Amino acid sequence: MMTPLAIAFTPNYFVPAAAMLRSLLDASTAAFEVICLVTEEIPVRMQEKLLRLGQGRLNFRYIPLKGRLEGVYTDPRYTEAASFRLLLPELLPEYDSLVYIDCDVIVRQDIGKLFRETDLGSHYLGVVFEAPIENQAERFRALGCDPRCYFNSGFLLMNLKTMREEKVSEKLLEACKVPYLEFPDQDALNQVCQGRVLPLSPLYNGIRTFFLPQYRPDFEREYPQKGLWAEVQQEATIHYTGGKPWQLLTVQFAAWWRTYDTLPEEIKVEWTAPAKVQRLWQFYRIKPIGRLIEAFRTLKRKLK
Repeated sequence: MMTPLAIAFTPNYFVPAAAMLRSLLDASTAAFEVICLVTEEIPVRMQEKLLRLGQGRLNFRYIPLKGRLEGVYTDPRYTEAASFRLLLPELLPEYDSLVYIDCDVIVRQDIGKLFRETDLGSHYLGVVFEAPIENQAERFRALGCDPRCYFNSGFLLMNLKTMREEKVSEKLLEACKVPYLEFPDQDALNQVCQGRVLPLSPLYNGIRTFFLPQYRPDFEREYPQKGLWAEVQQEATIHYTGGKPWQLLTVQFAAWWRTYDTLPEEIKVEWTAPAKVQRLWQFYRIKPIGRLIEAFRTLKRKLK
């Protein structure tokens, strides 16, 4: 049986989406039914290239949703597609549960196995809690959320059946109608679903701060298990919640580009990263230079 997976992207995010899917396949033996939430039509040639990328392990279904979030506040920094996950319980009545993953992600865990083995029970979501850093806790409290239980919404196990029965989508859309939310869909999910979320290992959604050494004390306060910090560095799924590696030198820069290098040429030709970033990767992939760059970035962070 295929694992149901929802993603949201636009044609100009095609290559990052393809890189995420490539990493998903590399980390799992499962096959996936990929439900694509889109604001505009994905060209047929792109659809065909994704099918070939999947080699029989990816089926695709495209759901156009332009205009479906009328009256809901969307921050201009993000695309409307980022909020489409709020509609999933009603959009997909044939599914009791599924996985949602953002496309600025490199998957390094077996998501198919996690989906098969996780019983959400009466929880709405399976989530990874952020480890709040300085100045974040106050914002989380202002939302009415416990800072230690605020989660990132870029990776979710969703109990669609229970969410439908309890009309959670309606509550989420109502919560998103205010203009002051910094991360509208994520903040709304935290407000509405608090107390009904199942904590997952940080290995499934390694956000930016999980990889920066200056935030290690914050991480270990949230996740005190011995050796977990080191395990996250080596094995966690990487979620590029800050700068994107196809735009600049950022956290776990090389991991994204190594996956990009494995993509078929027919996918790469759909998109060109800034030339200076591509040149940087060419230098970075030479191991001694890469190590020097990492050492310089680590020293720079320590001196701040």
